[in-house]
Amino acid sequence: MKKFVPLLVLLTIVCPQVFGQSFVSINEDKVSRALNYLKSQYVDSLDVNAISDSLMFEIMSQLDPHSIFIPKEKVQATHEPLDGEFEGVGIEFAILSDTLTVQSVIGGGPAEASGLRPGDKIVAIDGESVAGIGLTNDDVRARLRGPKGSQVAVTVHRGDIVLDFMIRRDKIPLESIDAAYEAEPGVIYIKLGRFAQNSMREFGRALFDLAEHRPKGIIIDLRGNGGGYMHVALALSDQFLEKDQVIVSMEGRRIHDREVATGKGVYQTGPVVVIVDENSASASEIFAGAMQDWDRGVIVGRRTFGKGLVQSEYHLPDGSQMRLTIARYHTPSGRVVQTPYEMGHKEAYYRTAGERYARGESFSRDSIVLPDSLQFKTLRLGRTVYGGGGIVPDVFVPYDTTGHRPFLIRVIGTGALTDYANEYIDKHRDALAAESVKQFEEKYALLSAAAFDGLIAYAAEKELVPESDEELDACRAILSTRLKALLARSVLGTNGYWQVINAEEDPEFQKALEVVRTWPKAFNGL
Repeated sequence: MKKFVPLLVLLTIVCPQVFGQSFVSINEDKVSRALNYLKSQYVDSLDVNAISDSLMFEIMSQLDPHSIFIPKEKVQATHEPLDGEFEGVGIEFAILSDTLTVQSVIGGGPAEASGLRPGDKIVAIDGESVAGIGLTNDDVRARLRGPKGSQVAVTVHRGDIVLDFMIRRDKIPLESIDAAYEAEPGVIYIKLGRFAQNSMREFGRALFDLAEHRPKGIIIDLRGNGGGYMHVALALSDQFLEKDQVIVSMEGRRIHDREVATGKGVYQTGPVVVIVDENSASASEIFAGAMQDWDRGVIVGRRTFGKGLVQSEYHLPDGSQMRLTIARYHTPSGRVVQTPYEMGHKEAYYRTAGERYARGESFSRDSIVLPDSLQFKTLRLGRTVYGGGGIVPDVFVPYDTTGHRPFLIRVIGTGALTDYANEYIDKHRDALAAESVKQFEEKYALLSAAAFDGLIAYAAEKELVPESDEELDACRAILSTRLKALLARSVLGTNGYWQVINAEEDPEFQKALEVVRTWPKAFNGL
């Protein structure tokens, strides 16, 4: 049995011999000749580079849904979220009412050192106005990012004050952990946004900072986590499993492999809860599947997406790349979690999530189609689990649509809520300054009623009004919580935001806490 070795499955190799040298040579010659004829003989001049990119897109469109071509100009942006850093000023931003607005400032980054604050509205960059010009996210990145050590001048409106900043760009870490805090004494909550290069370092730091002694329980929130590097999913799984327990198996034309735990994990016993939803995929499903199959953790939430294909990354001569599916993976019990698909029908494949929603899967576990032929047994307790598309949770929590009325959707969707929160924090930052969520809540309690009334008045100025008092009452709790969470983020960062949301609005989080509190009885009846 093979010992676990950190494996970077998103490889960077070029190996034409895989396909057979004679086959490659003949067909490469055919394609290159055709492109040369187009370039030299066609009646009009052509952009052969664009044609070759179009050819690559067409080839990949005929394969499985997860094999893709990445043009050279998009390679860097594609890698940044997983590589864990970029060079820039260090802000998270949103374009609200055609205005570039600072949502948060990355701690320790150059923007923070220069004095930028959440809520600042950037109206000029290097002396050029960026307000009301139809700015896009790509435009902002092009203007604010740049080589380490270079400078960029920004002009901001902070309330009625105009301020100028000169910011020296630097390397900016991209954190993959969105939140990490002690949910209750001894219980650590970690929200992992993606499986990135630095995720295990962040995970270790979070445990060290939060757990003075051995944790009484760990909640890993993978909702919305679409995956990332497989070797990181293996490393995270290894922290919870015993020596030689299989984490994942891979089967492909040239790959027949499995990865097992080293037995050196930091938390091999004790409560583990994994929260998932319909947007948890790939590496998230590897981790959740391993925890479920070994009866090591309880999976809470809704059925995951179902991406069980492994991609390798190949460089092409012009700097572009292709991610090619090379294997399917199996959970320790042997399940294939890949959602069925037809080659060349990507659009139909990605409609699967909408079809599940339409069938009612988000609201009732009984709506999930689970044929007996896809039954498997967990490896310690012999519980029944299912393959055939995603990880079905042990504890199903329906999607909560309470209060999702048109007024709520408009206030959030138009950016009115965020705009109001930014303006509010500009005026009340000193009154809400806090070092903990508890301290923030105590201060906000004195302002909450007036703050909510102000939001409703602000929305009315934007011609956003509820149809009735009944609709406003139905939206009140969610709007109040979202406003409070946005203000907490401005004061305490993303940790503050998620602590408010989880405590006041999140049934999956509450169910996860309940599972930890009742451990090990939580497995009874699953």
